[in-house]
Amino acid sequence: MAEQQRIRLIIIGDEILSGRRQDKHFASLVEMLGQRGMKLHGAEIISDDADHIEATLRRSFASPDIVFCCGGIGATPDDQTRQAAARALGVPLQLHPEAAALINERSQEMAAAGKGSADPNHPENQQRLQMGVFPEGAEIVPNSFNKIPGFYIQNHTFMPGFPVMAWPMMKWTLDTRYQALQHLQPTMEYSFLAFSLPESRITPALESVEQQWPGIKVFSLPSVGEEGGRPHIELGVKGEAQAAAAALQFLRLEVERLGGELSAS
Repeated sequence: MAEQQRIRLIIIGDEILSGRRQDKHFASLVEMLGQRGMKLHGAEIISDDADHIEATLRRSFASPDIVFCCGGIGATPDDQTRQAAARALGVPLQLHPEAAALINERSQEMAAAGKGSADPNHPENQQRLQMGVFPEGAEIVPNSFNKIPGFYIQNHTFMPGFPVMAWPMMKWTLDTRYQALQHLQPTMEYSFLAFSLPESRITPALESVEQQWPGIKVFSLPSVGEEGGRPHIELGVKGEAQAAAAALQFLRLEVERLGGELSAS
């Protein structure tokens, strides 16, 4: 049986791990996927360390997963993602001709605005070209913000860490490369709040749901009653719409049978 293709997110940056910046990609990608009937399977945040990136990508490339990778594709010493990706794949780095053309075009636009030189041999422009050096075999990912592209290779899309650049790249990738995977299995998620009921008492009913309705996933999110609220459990189901509705009704009846109180979420 072929291994299932899942969607994952890798966020690269010491600034996230140190707390100097807060990640915004996770929530944004979850929202984009939800709008397209897709879901995120997993996410991880890793450091700028070149060996760490390489090891992570080597493992990731070994899977069939669709992966969005944010950060570390600039041209400063702490940007090591392009190099690590090439090593993980065992291929050389090379200047991508389409990327070079777009970067030169961006340099000319900046020069026209009085910011720098239009000469492609100018040291700043030569340095900027390093952002178009990708692993051999990569394809460009358009950057609608400033034309300096990301790259795509082996179901991995590599983007800058800046949300204003990365998020349009994510949308473009989903709608260009993976449109056929959108809305394949219409799913619904329902939940409600249960009061005066310990989680241990409702657990057998949650297990029963997944046995009676294969493919339906249950969740239980207890709250101790923060900010003066009543302690409760948010109980829910997600999966194919008709089965999820039936499972939800079963759970509500079980909560009442077991002495709990219901409230719509």
